[in-house]
Amino acid sequence: MAEHTVKAFDEDITRLRGLIAEMGGLAEVALQEALDALVRGDEELGAKIVARDKKIDALEMEVDKLAVRVIALRAPMADDLREVIAALKIAGVVERIGDYSKNIAKRVGDIEDRKRFEPLTLLPAMGELAAEMVHDVLTAYAARDPELAREVIAADAKVDAFYDSIFRYLVSHMVENPATTSSAAQLLFIARNIERIGDHATNVAEMVHFAATGVYPPDHDD
Repeated sequence: MAEHTVKAFDEDITRLRGLIAEMGGLAEVALQEALDALVRGDEELGAKIVARDKKIDALEMEVDKLAVRVIALRAPMADDLREVIAALKIAGVVERIGDYSKNIAKRVGDIEDRKRFEPLTLLPAMGELAAEMVHDVLTAYAARDPELAREVIAADAKVDAFYDSIFRYLVSHMVENPATTSSAAQLLFIARNIERIGDHATNVAEMVHFAATGVYPPDHDD
């Protein structure tokens, strides 16, 4: 009976990992495509990204139900409980990453006179950094790699620096070109969404580190 219970628990954990990997893959694609749609002004692609976000939401609900069932039926302890709780929290954060990508996609058609905005060249580079963080943190989760998780945390400073630069540029641009305020504000909102994706990837990295080692990484703001 004990062996059967252990096998069933292992199968549940494998399923949880698989669901999160699927969620993560969809969130990665959504971010990459949202940035592509933004640069090209492709509203049709933007609409597809928005529609596909429901799949990420459905997967998160599946993770929630499975995690609660595992805790209720298996009563995991110590390392096993950390694993389940981490999966539950990570799924919520990945769902938010999908939401931020959806928010970017929604604003693709709101940028007028696109050639006047330097951030349209900077935002994809910033987004690429955030996308790499998301990819790496999901890899760290799958491999239980605390070292890679710490690298993801360190990378967030680069995304923040991009955001600060874009913020300063856009605020200055709005002051000097009041007619472009609406579009500049949309770009500022998009930059903020990308910055938040980096923050969320960092949050996942901290959870991965905790699940793998039992301790959270040192404060990366130090």
